[in-house]
Amino acid sequence: MTKTIMLSVFVFFITLAQAQKVEFTEYDLDNGLHVILHQDNTAPVVITSVMYNVGGKDGPRDRTGFAHFFEHLLFEGSENIGRGEFMKIIPANGGTFNANTSQDRTYYYEIFPSNKLELGLWLESERMLHPVIDEQGVETQNEVVKEEKRQSYDRPYGKFLEVVGENLFTVHPYKDTNIGEMEHLDAATLEEFNAYFNKYYGPNNAVLIVAGDIDKEETMKMVKAYFGEVKPRPEVIRDFPEEEPITSTKRVKAYDANIQIPAIIAAYRLPGQATRDAFVLDMISTYLSGGKSSVLYKKLVDEQKMALQAQAVNLGQVDYNIFALLALPLGDVSLDTLLEEIDEEILKMQTELISERDYQKLLNQFESRFVSSNSSVAGIASSLATYYLLYEDVDLINTQLELYRSITREEIRDVAKKYLSPNQRVEIEYLPKKEDN
Repeated sequence: MTKTIMLSVFVFFITLAQAQKVEFTEYDLDNGLHVILHQDNTAPVVITSVMYNVGGKDGPRDRTGFAHFFEHLLFEGSENIGRGEFMKIIPANGGTFNANTSQDRTYYYEIFPSNKLELGLWLESERMLHPVIDEQGVETQNEVVKEEKRQSYDRPYGKFLEVVGENLFTVHPYKDTNIGEMEHLDAATLEEFNAYFNKYYGPNNAVLIVAGDIDKEETMKMVKAYFGEVKPRPEVIRDFPEEEPITSTKRVKAYDANIQIPAIIAAYRLPGQATRDAFVLDMISTYLSGGKSSVLYKKLVDEQKMALQAQAVNLGQVDYNIFALLALPLGDVSLDTLLEEIDEEILKMQTELISERDYQKLLNQFESRFVSSNSSVAGIASSLATYYLLYEDVDLINTQLELYRSITREEIRDVAKKYLSPNQRVEIEYLPKKEDN
């Protein structure tokens, strides 16, 4: 047995030993709030988190960015928490907190010493039950969001996803940037903000996760005490328009004053993240650019020295995934040349099986990623919420690794052939400044 094979076998069995099954209990309150509990008494830490089924894709298209805005706004305070006190109470009690928003969901969480569990539940119930949404809070957070946009979006390649979204989608709301248009937020009225909260922030449009050093029976009593009185809202009905399949190559140009080096992007609109093909495409993107030994980086950056960067991204979303190939040229290398070199590797995947060695490397990478995602109480809580709300299968926290292991080299070849042809994509020349007429 070679040293390489021995090492792979060793890593495989170590990973298996570490990948302990995550036990959880789930149930619904009468108001429709879904609750998932995970008990792990190995450390005196607990996380309380709520994921709401609302993201950048939701709401009127002349009021984009509301979901992200509420991520900030709902830290302002409530009828029982003074303005600005939310973010003081948590660290004063030994805790940390954060929130984030995607096109599909908004996630809030606090991590506390386990003797502060009741405090965490109270804070999240206050956010859901009666937050203060007023002019002062809106004005304050409007400036916060604008500053975040300047720092995160108005920087080199910060508009990558915005450029891809607006060119890959024509009718689905994924075409709009998640952070939203600042003029939409400026024009919004207080009544519109309150209406948005009332529509999307009901208990029956959310999942509560409590994970860590808990007693399940006592936790269930506290959850009912703090969240049971929240009244349900009408069911959120979504009827987004479907995109027509891309059947011929679309070539466009996009300009960004914040970049100096151009880029070529080949973007594909693919089935949503819960489909089996999406998991296969995860493996394909990792094969192409999962580290410095990956196919594209090794070829274009290390060996041929044609690119400063080369990457494949499979961005998981509920309705449509985005699969994007990206490269930045080195020197005078043309964007078309980079794309041709990338396509050469895609064609190999479509006509040949990847090597057994590369396949085992992929499995090792996904096993390591799987173990890492479940190595902390915060990671477990996030996974439980995500798998319930976005995949409709909480047990993926235990079965996802087996799913990846079941994907064969033949399936990788067939999925690459099915989705990654030039006539199924948008090719974007991402350029530093608009050309003179």
